[in-house]
Amino acid sequence: MIKRISWLLIGIMMLLSACTASGIASGYTKYSYECIGAFDTVIQFIGYTKSQEEFETLAKLGETRFYELNKLYDIYHDYEGINNIKTINDYAGIRPVEVRQEIIDLILFSKEWHEKTGGIVNIALGPVLNVWHEYREAGLDNPEKAKVPSMEELLEANRYTDINEVIVDVANKTVFLSDPHMRLDVGAVAKGYATEIVADELEAKGYTSFIISSGGNVRIVGKPLDGGRSKWGIGIQDPGTDPNKADAPTIDTVYTDKGSVVTSGDYQRYYTVDGKVYHHLIDPSSLFPGNYYRSVTVMTEDSGVADFLSSTLFLLPFEESRKLAESLPDVEALWIMSDGTIHATEGMKKVLKNLGGATSQ
Repeated sequence: MIKRISWLLIGIMMLLSACTASGIASGYTKYSYECIGAFDTVIQFIGYTKSQEEFETLAKLGETRFYELNKLYDIYHDYEGINNIKTINDYAGIRPVEVRQEIIDLILFSKEWHEKTGGIVNIALGPVLNVWHEYREAGLDNPEKAKVPSMEELLEANRYTDINEVIVDVANKTVFLSDPHMRLDVGAVAKGYATEIVADELEAKGYTSFIISSGGNVRIVGKPLDGGRSKWGIGIQDPGTDPNKADAPTIDTVYTDKGSVVTSGDYQRYYTVDGKVYHHLIDPSSLFPGNYYRSVTVMTEDSGVADFLSSTLFLLPFEESRKLAESLPDVEALWIMSDGTIHATEGMKKVLKNLGGATSQ
């Protein structure tokens, strides 16, 4: 993603352009807007409005909100006048930290889904994830000296990952980590959760036909208003190709007019040690990167749920992963295995162009 962002910085920085005028007959025109920075990814808004001014308002509202939420959910940086996730970590074992409702809601959401899905994704796994982050950054800075953390180091960090020790006081809007070694990391859910917030707020303001794409998270509101199609086409990245290329091919296309499509994969944040790739999705049972799949895509209504589940399903063996997906209402999933084999739930197949013959109509 770092390479892709660098390329986009040269090519677009901020892009606002009218696309093809296919929607003019229906009174709507398609516009797109891309911004870089929030959540360390490219965020794109695509939508149909009756004027460019109307779309610019949509895009600017969405962009501003993404930057605000990014500050709240940031674990690496301080911001003047803001208590964020980093602030909670800084005061671990010292005192509760008063935070905004968006942080309270995210933590309660993460604890709820941690319980529902067997504890695979754990926002309190921060000490372990931080070890991997430091080794990954050092390896990227100096590839010839890249190393893998020792199991002893990982096991020591894992001692401080009990999510039950994340104490949320809803009435007083405070969060307290009971041990000074604890550390929250909301990377498995924050971007999708933020995308859901932005989509809901834009829809509440009266926008009825748009897509938000934030990295591997896509949230859809309404059908495209071009007078022809009834569904949007969302490409699923082929993990066997370079995702940094602007024309990277897709392995299939999802056609839908609602909900979220979110992918977790091993091909974005990673580094290499002695020829072996180590990505950022860490299996809590082994404390090493999960190695069951190249990617997992989840389709469900809520982008936060889809983000959480895509990571969860990625970190489970296939039979367990599929069983969990099929046990959850209104959840569909697609798995791309290490050898390129594709598996999908029956509901997912129905909305796929290649596997199921779905169309945009």
